[in-house]
Amino acid sequence: MKLLSVIVPCFNEEQALPLFYQELTRVLAGIKNYRFELIFVDDGSRDRTLDILKELAGGDRRVRYLSFSRNFGKEAAIYAGLEHSTGDYVVLMDADLQDPPSLLPDMLRALDTEGYDSAATRRVTRQGEPPVRSFFARLFYKLINRISDVEIMDGARDYRMMTRKMTNAVLDLKEYNRFSKGIFGWVGFRTRWFAYENRNRVAGETKWSFWKLLAYSIEGIIAFSTAPLSIAIFVGLLCFGLAFAMILFIVIKTLLFGDPVGGWPSLTCIVLLVGGVQLFCTGIIGKYLSKTYLETKNRPKYILREDNLEAADHNSNRKESCHA
Repeated sequence: MKLLSVIVPCFNEEQALPLFYQELTRVLAGIKNYRFELIFVDDGSRDRTLDILKELAGGDRRVRYLSFSRNFGKEAAIYAGLEHSTGDYVVLMDADLQDPPSLLPDMLRALDTEGYDSAATRRVTRQGEPPVRSFFARLFYKLINRISDVEIMDGARDYRMMTRKMTNAVLDLKEYNRFSKGIFGWVGFRTRWFAYENRNRVAGETKWSFWKLLAYSIEGIIAFSTAPLSIAIFVGLLCFGLAFAMILFIVIKTLLFGDPVGGWPSLTCIVLLVGGVQLFCTGIIGKYLSKTYLETKNRPKYILREDNLEAADHNSNRKESCHA
């Protein structure tokens, strides 16, 4: 029987985990002719998340858990889960039940019988989200699809099932600064999309504030587009053209009317404008340099504090390479 690896990143999910596990196992019980492994990745939680995972592992031998030494972020948790998975198919999903486990049978069917390499999900509504957050989310998808060669579906979730070949392809992209939505699109493969309406968390509070999402979106743009560098060039040329036009205007005005430039306020405004543009462009370049700096350090994406994995090297369990 084929093996399905279910990867669940967790950060302070003590309230949601029991409800999620109950619903997940109920759905998996209805899926015949498959084996399952449940890989929970504790991303440095500060509540009882790890204790609950240990309790689940004690009662269900399919449950495996990884616990980080600190909070490394969801991207690191996703990579760790993929790296330690051994299934023929691998699915990523959150523990808050915003990713409905009821879709798993249809996703499996898409890969197993319909010939797809990936079954991905997207939200068609954002009911329950603050209007400002929804507006900027849609704006982000429009922007990144316009300036990047990688297509990212509007409303795309991390909830995705992949074949082993696609999973290995994702793992072969070993950059430290990761943006999984872009990586999934970059590696390609045939993908079937499943749409569903937005669902609220079953328990607990979201870990993604507006500012965290904004920073994450900037990371995604920088990771998969060099357009901001072109924008910096354009803004610089625009300011140069405006400054040149203003100089011509002042010279002509002085020659014709003998009227020198008026006081210091106008000069101050010009200096502040040019200085702001310079800092803006320098900041864009600095973001790209900082990413390069972090990549060259070659630090590990995460550090495990404890787990219940077998002693054997997990890499030996990876199936065929995407280069095979």
